Amino acid sequence: MAIPKSSRKIFRLDSFQVPQAARAEFLARVRQTHELLRRQSGFVQDRLLEKPATEGKFILVTMVEWQSPESVALAREAVAIMHRETGFNPQVFWPDSA
Repeated sequence: MAIPKSSRKIFRLDSFQVPQAARAEFLARVRQTHELLRRQSGFVQDRLLEKPATEGKFILVTMVEWQSPESVALAREAVAIMHRETGFNPQVFWPDSA
């Protein structure tokens, strides 16, 4: 039986491998981003999962559930705007993201 489009869940997963020395600042940025995401239309829920890794790093996986692909696209743009306004470049901050 096919699942109607209106009831399909959309999940966005991101995985990051971050040096332990950058943990506090990284988590602050993630929390700031997720505060913004929670205010976006179509947001359902989010989760942050953390696990120690080797060589002084930790792994963080974020999961956000959305009502539709359009919600994801609008949220992605809102995050891009926030990054531009704050001068934050994620690729520079965590170049070894998985």
